[in-house]
Amino acid sequence: MKYDFITILGPTASGKTPLAASLAKEIGAEIISGDSRQIYRGMDIGTGKDLKDYVVDGYQVPYHLIDIADPGYKYNVFEFQRDFLSAFQDIKSRGHDAILCGGTGMYIESVLKGYKLIPVPENKELREKLADKSLDELIDILSKYKKLHNSTDVDTAKRAIRAIEIEEYYLKNNVEARSFPAFNSLIIGVDIDRELRREKISNRLRQRLDEGMVDEVKKLLDSGIPAEDLIYYGLEYKYLTLYVTGAMKYEYMCSQLEIAIHQFAKRQMTWFRGMERRGFVINWINAEWSIKQKIDAIRHLMDA
Repeated sequence: MKYDFITILGPTASGKTPLAASLAKEIGAEIISGDSRQIYRGMDIGTGKDLKDYVVDGYQVPYHLIDIADPGYKYNVFEFQRDFLSAFQDIKSRGHDAILCGGTGMYIESVLKGYKLIPVPENKELREKLADKSLDELIDILSKYKKLHNSTDVDTAKRAIRAIEIEEYYLKNNVEARSFPAFNSLIIGVDIDRELRREKISNRLRQRLDEGMVDEVKKLLDSGIPAEDLIYYGLEYKYLTLYVTGAMKYEYMCSQLEIAIHQFAKRQMTWFRGMERRGFVINWINAEWSIKQKIDAIRHLMDA
């Protein structure tokens, strides 16, 4: 393959994983997950791991960067870059190709563009200064920095404060000190019609609630993970934690969560369109095509 690896990206509910798994089986590749929440053990239904998608016609497609951290841990982009490199080098050392698949634009772009990131320590003084500010106020502060790599992934005050903390650190330190290899990746985007995407999101949310997503959150809380740590992860874990702890009624929680997921999918697409403006070539394929049609289109691009 003339590319270092293939990237398959798209918004939630677009069918990225089944496509990546089918392609991986056909070309003998392994998948590296580019999802910021599927790295956590025990957070399965809420993050939509759907590990059965990695089994194609009885074949178990090897995958990486899923279930690698304990819930409650604050995994970050620096660690993702490090772990991606480790997984990529391991895959290539065994003579296989790699497919990066996910919907976390910040993680994917950090690898494709080679962000030169360094681990950022806590700034207690800054955190205390920002502690009483609202999410809107924090996002406004964040927007005043030049680098906004993670502005679209901020949906809680805690995340916003961390983002500001990172940007403040970058202003005062030499980020160029850390190198990252330049990769040549064939980027495939799964393009799904807005109304179809909304329908799939709504149906999938109801399915996950039926599958026991509430019990999953209860189990995580019962294991000793603080409610604020689960809320930090946003979306399903934020709203279900608020429901389980009595801060929200069930029906209201469901309606607000559904709205939040739709908004999240819209932000994902905004990020991917932004990547195109920043010079990335994303080859979009129709989500409604059959798996065979999609793979044929990708194989054509690989051979072009």
